[in-house]
Amino acid sequence: MAAFAEGTPCWVDVSLPDLAAGKRFYGELFGWTFGRDAGAEYGHYTEAFSDGKRVAGLVAKRDGRMPTAWGVYFATADAVALCGRIVEAGGRLVQDPVAVGRSGVLAQAADPAGAVFGLWQAGDDTGFEKKGLPGSFCWTEVYTRDKERVDPFYEGVFGFRGTDVPGGDSGVDFRLWSPAGAAPGAAGAVGGRSVITDAFPAELPGHFLSYFSVADCARTAGTAVRLGGRITAPPFPIASGRMAVLVDNQGASFAVLEESRDAPGNGKNTRGAEEAEDSERAPERNAPEPPLTESAPESVSEPEPGRKWRRGWKRTGD
Repeated sequence: MAAFAEGTPCWVDVSLPDLAAGKRFYGELFGWTFGRDAGAEYGHYTEAFSDGKRVAGLVAKRDGRMPTAWGVYFATADAVALCGRIVEAGGRLVQDPVAVGRSGVLAQAADPAGAVFGLWQAGDDTGFEKKGLPGSFCWTEVYTRDKERVDPFYEGVFGFRGTDVPGGDSGVDFRLWSPAGAAPGAAGAVGGRSVITDAFPAELPGHFLSYFSVADCARTAGTAVRLGGRITAPPFPIASGRMAVLVDNQGASFAVLEESRDAPGNGKNTRGAEEAEDSERAPERNAPEPPLTESAPESVSEPEPGRKWRRGWKRTGD
């Protein structure tokens, strides 16, 4: 598979206190199978597969102070240069670029409002082998309280073209991102930005929420509860189908999306527009629960949350 275009989400993984419990949860929820455990020296990093294709990673947390959370990684052709642009634009580095054997180069950063995201410069490993189909990643969006700094940050750093989605009477503030060179709007969008309002808990920091495609949103939400997870936003209609926000059995938040065949924008998420039309739904129902910590620490020695322990990477000092 060819490398992903600059700024395109190319991988997700989740840091969990109990890796075995995570495998049981996501294995039944999404039908995932799992590859070989990379071992203690690599954080027990394990890749998840759907239909035999790589879709995500799971890693056991070594530091209980770090969030139990899903992390998203954006593709780049030059991680060092991109990290320089991030710092110049007002972001900060959480993990400096590090070579992961022949697989690629990894880095982590935070935007000016504190939302953490990963970077992946592909080598032998380009990222997702399956994307946008049931059982795999399909969308991501950042939640922020400071769109005035965050919008120009992502659009300057990655070259995204932003399209504001009308909020109607509800005042929902949502922005779609299209990669450089693509037409703005839903058809070419790869992610989005949503504003954290008073409907969300006051302690909720800026963060990314990743979505997984499913065949039946309501059934998936019910299965999550049966497996020990929780529903923070029950299934509701959006322009591209139906979605729900869930929490796994260890506290990591994620969303699921059941796409309509006739959805606008070729199935891309236009969540903000549909939320604006749904005046009967209380906004408090749609607030994902806060992560276990308010934000990433100012300095960490390991790329968490969502550590990408790839093949061939041995931690410094181990």
